Amino acid sequence: MRINSLRLQLLAWVVLPLAALAAINLWTSQRNALATADLVTDRMLVGSARAIAEQVAMADGVLDATVPPAAIEMFDTGDRDSVYYRVETAGGRLLTGYPDLPVAPGGKSVEAAYRDHPLRLATLSHAVVGAGADSPIIVTVGVTLAGHDAMVKRLWLSAFAQQLALVAIAGVLVLLGLRRGLAPLIRLRDAVRSPSRNELDPIQVSGAQSEIRPLIDALNVYMERVRAQMAAQRRFIANAAHQLRTPLALLSTQASYALRESAADQRQEALVALQASSGKLARLAEQLLTLSRAEPGSRRPRADRIDLTEAARQVLETHAPNAIARKIDLGLEEAGPVPVIGDGTMLREMIVNLVDNALRYSTPGGSVTVKLTSAAGEAELTVTDAGPGIPAEEREHVFERFYRVAGASEEGSGLGLAIVREVVENAGGSVTLCDAATGGLVVEVRLPLA
Repeated sequence: MRINSLRLQLLAWVVLPLAALAAINLWTSQRNALATADLVTDRMLVGSARAIAEQVAMADGVLDATVPPAAIEMFDTGDRDSVYYRVETAGGRLLTGYPDLPVAPGGKSVEAAYRDHPLRLATLSHAVVGAGADSPIIVTVGVTLAGHDAMVKRLWLSAFAQQLALVAIAGVLVLLGLRRGLAPLIRLRDAVRSPSRNELDPIQVSGAQSEIRPLIDALNVYMERVRAQMAAQRRFIANAAHQLRTPLALLSTQASYALRESAADQRQEALVALQASSGKLARLAEQLLTLSRAEPGSRRPRADRIDLTEAARQVLETHAPNAIARKIDLGLEEAGPVPVIGDGTMLREMIVNLVDNALRYSTPGGSVTVKLTSAAGEAELTVTDAGPGIPAEEREHVFERFYRVAGASEEGSGLGLAIVREVVENAGGSVTLCDAATGGLVVEVRLPLA
C-alpha cells in the first residue's frame, strides 16, 4: 500500500527500522534471559547439592546422610517447584533420596524428564573423611522448571516493555520533529493557497530549510515564467482583437454595399472585394492559430523526422499557381534530402510563411528562390526574393508580432516572420535576415541536422 503522506513516510522510515532492531533485540533478550535463568538455577542446584554433601559424615562407623532444610528451601521462590535429590556412595549404594532420579553425566547441569515433569539436574561429587571405599559420595539435586520459566518470562517482559517504550518515545519524538521540520512546507502550502494572492508574486517562506529553498526558488521561477506568458497572451489577445476589428468592419461595409447595389456589375465588384477580404481574414485567423500553436507549452512537443527538401517541394507546388499569376519565377535549389528533427506541421508552416512573404513582396516579373543545403551538422534553408528588402535598423523588429515596416506597399498581418522565429527557436535553430546580392531580402534559417 502506497503512503501518500510525507509525514507518515518519514515516520515509517524511522520507526519501522527501529521496530525491526527492537525485534532483533527482543530475540537476543529472550536468549539472554534463558541463559541467565539457566545460570541462576544451576548455581542454586550446585549450592543445594554442596549443602547436602557437607552434611554427610561418618557416625559410629556408618555414613549418615542428613538433608538440611536450607538445601530445599532455597528453591522456594513462590512458583511451587518440586525438588528431588539423591545421595549415593561411590559404589552406587543409595544413602537417601529418590532412587530413580536421573544423574547428570559428567558433573554438568542437564534437563531431563522425571515423573512426567521436566527437571533441571546437577550432580556433585564430594569426598567424605573416613568413608573408605564409599567415598566420594555423589549428590544429585533436581528441580522442576516453574521458577526457571517464570524468571525467563519476567526478564523477557522487562526487556519487551523497555523496547516498546523506546519505539513509542522515538515515534513521538519523530512526530514532534517532523511537525517542526515540515512547518515551512505547511507555510509554503498556505502561501500558495492564500485567497489574498491575486497576482503571481514571488513567495517568501521564513525559516525554510536549505532542502526546501530550491523548491521555493523553482516555484518562483515557474510563476515568473507563467506571469510572462500570461502577459504575452494578454498582449496577443489585445493585438489580435485590434487586427481583426479592421477586416471585420471592412467585411461588414462591403456586404452592406453589395446589398444596396442594384446594378449587377457593381454588385459583382463588391462581392469580389468581399471575397478577397474574407480570404485575407481567413489567412489572418490561420496565422493567429499557427502562432498560438508555435508558442512553447501550447502543444505536446513532437520529434518527427522531416525532410526539409520534400517539405519545401510540397509548399512550392501549392504556391506555384499564385507565382504564375503574378509572373514570378518560383524555384527550388536542392542537392538531396535534408533531414531534421522537429514538429513536422510547424516546420512546413514555417516554410509556407517564408514563401508567402517572399511572393507577396516581390514585384511582378521577379523571382523567389528556395535553397536547401547541409553542412557542419546544420541544415540551411534560404529564401531569396526580389522585393524592396527590409532596412537594417528594422530587421529585429519585424520578428515582433503585428509589426509592419513603415511605408510597406503590400497589406499583411505582421505575423509571418513572428511565426517563423517561434518555430525555428522551438526546433533549436536560428533565423537571420540579410540583403540579397541583386536586391531584395534573404531569409536564412539554420536547424540541427537529424
